[in-house]
Amino acid sequence: MRRSVVDRRTRETHIIVRLGLDGRGRYNVRTGIRFLDHMLELVARHGAFDLDLKAAGDLDVDQHHTVEDTGLALGEACAAALGTRRGINRAGYFVMPMDDSLGVAAVDLGGRAHAVVDLKLKVKRVGDLQAELVHDFFEGFAHGARANVHLKVLYGRSSHHQVEALFKAFGRALRVACAKDRRLARVLPSTKGLL
Repeated sequence: MRRSVVDRRTRETHIIVRLGLDGRGRYNVRTGIRFLDHMLELVARHGAFDLDLKAAGDLDVDQHHTVEDTGLALGEACAAALGTRRGINRAGYFVMPMDDSLGVAAVDLGGRAHAVVDLKLKVKRVGDLQAELVHDFFEGFAHGARANVHLKVLYGRSSHHQVEALFKAFGRALRVACAKDRRLARVLPSTKGLL
């Protein structure tokens, strides 16, 4: 199984991630932000990843450091578990309905970090999560994983459902991108010869 452990420590946060890419969607997540926990649980379940993630951050200051660093640490764990990235699909996409909302995610594990999050929420918080930090989480993941992450909500009424559709679509897209392709078992998915 492709597994990794990341222990990320800064003056603002301490995050430990244990990730199994070939899992069964089991999770144990505690970030101190319950809505973020819920979203990460969805990524694990829909991605079929086994995820154990503990984050302690300076939430008395703001949620930003905890959310962004959680994305970074999860991305670093993904990159470490992928290893050389030989034999993986490399890219994946998914369209996820969530009641009134429709989310789209595309992920490319090609070695370049970039995130685009097209989410126009009209609220400052979704549950207990500062809404503007959804982008920071995915940007952190993209940098940590060296991945392109593109996310868009096509429409939706409920802010909760819009964010949930994005995280579920992301989990499914990442699952496809990380999956092994038997036909390309030892092949690096790039014509450049490196990722």
